[in-house]
Amino acid sequence: MIVVLNFGGQFAHLIARRVRDLGVKAEILQCDATLAEIKALNPVGIILSGSPHSVLEKGPLPDKGVFMLGVPVLGICYGHQLMAHMLGGRVQNKEEKEFGKEVLSIKSKTGIFKGLKSKEVVWFSHGDQATKIPKGFSVIAGTSSCPNAGYADVKRRFYGIQFHPEVTHTVQGNKVLSNFLFDICKAKKNWSMKKVATQIIDDLKTEIGNEHVVVGISGGVDSLVAATLLYKAIGNRLHAVFVDTGLLRKGEVESVSKSLRALGFKNLHVIDAGELFLKKLTGISDPEQKRKIIGHAFVEVFEGSLEKELKKYKISYLAQGTIYPDRIESASTSKHASKIKSHHNLTLPERMKLKIIEPVKDLYKDEVRRVGEELGLPKEMVWRHPFPGPGLAVRIVGEITKDRLSILREADAIFTEELKASGEYTKIWQSFAALLPLKVVGVMGDARTYEYMIALRAVDSVDGMSADWHKIPHELLEKISSAIVGKVRGVNRVLYDITQKPPATIEYE
Repeated sequence: MIVVLNFGGQFAHLIARRVRDLGVKAEILQCDATLAEIKALNPVGIILSGSPHSVLEKGPLPDKGVFMLGVPVLGICYGHQLMAHMLGGRVQNKEEKEFGKEVLSIKSKTGIFKGLKSKEVVWFSHGDQATKIPKGFSVIAGTSSCPNAGYADVKRRFYGIQFHPEVTHTVQGNKVLSNFLFDICKAKKNWSMKKVATQIIDDLKTEIGNEHVVVGISGGVDSLVAATLLYKAIGNRLHAVFVDTGLLRKGEVESVSKSLRALGFKNLHVIDAGELFLKKLTGISDPEQKRKIIGHAFVEVFEGSLEKELKKYKISYLAQGTIYPDRIESASTSKHASKIKSHHNLTLPERMKLKIIEPVKDLYKDEVRRVGEELGLPKEMVWRHPFPGPGLAVRIVGEITKDRLSILREADAIFTEELKASGEYTKIWQSFAALLPLKVVGVMGDARTYEYMIALRAVDSVDGMSADWHKIPHELLEKISSAIVGKVRGVNRVLYDITQKPPATIEYE
């Protein structure tokens, strides 16, 4: 286990992903985690992440005890600076900053730099730098403007590097991390999707025992994989409730139900609650309010299913498809993180007396998919693009109406069909159509129209924490636009969103 202490930098998750991709389990803790919390994970090494803060301006610092645990420590960027700052060196703000690609001169091709060349291309992003290294350390790399870009205390196995090995711009970044994991920390490869799936199933068996579990199926990959893991663990003591909220994609209920039944699910309950959700959302435009209403409506439907369809079973757990990024984005986990949005998985009323169980809570989206493949789920279901729990409600900006839902559902289906037909769908992390609450003038035939605009969104990403817009060929965009305007009544204009995350989120609400 490698512990990554997150100091608020944009790449903390990327560090953990790189470690996992190299086959070692990684867990992110906030930088203010107690020594007891860190020790409880029994780490073989600790990585200190980057940060937008400065140690010169009272930036966050870890418990000094992390340097007394007897395990290797790697400081990256801000982590490199705070190590110098806390262990007796000096950090200064330099006039000459480094942002982007730089050539690193390596002085010692051992330890974390084993197997590298004397000159390597790396990626920097800093203004502060360590101008004096702590006692017991030696300089192992530098650049023309940052002479102490790498330092090490070989005896204590402490390493500080000013550059970011986790980004692809650092050509040998994976080699640096691999050297730290396997040569310095002596970590064992214990993270593969096959092992993870088996471990999750074993853990679920132990935790649940002989109890019954109800799981909510939303139509997305996360809840489907979570339900399949549970089914493998407890069989027919799992009760899958698929709530048709009326906010799902075209053909969603039929395709997901078919996949679950093909896997052997016997206790699948499909509940048509479209009218209930639509009634509760009438007149509501605020996105946070919409999410909360949908979350509470889910609870209401679940309560109803427990009192009716599932009354004869003693249900002890409610399972949810929450994944790692959901947990990070849904709550301010420390004073150094900010809340982005509420998640649709809300705390259950105490009267329901159900314990929450989240089988995929420690996985990123692509890891969930790989687990799904290990479980034998159909490829077309596992590799479907992410779909939010609140469904089309967060892809209609403003009020939800039956007419707007119908328009968006058809436009989204056309977008997906055209992407699949062209072979572009599998190249994209996530794509969807959104309806904007504006009507604009258009001309169709010889008549003037006054209809809605549809915004198309397609992004490339690894885990959804950051994303770039996907470069759909212009000819295909033209074909998609013509198909939507020609086939969907109520739309006369199609836009393509080319905003990255950050600053935008992937979804519209």
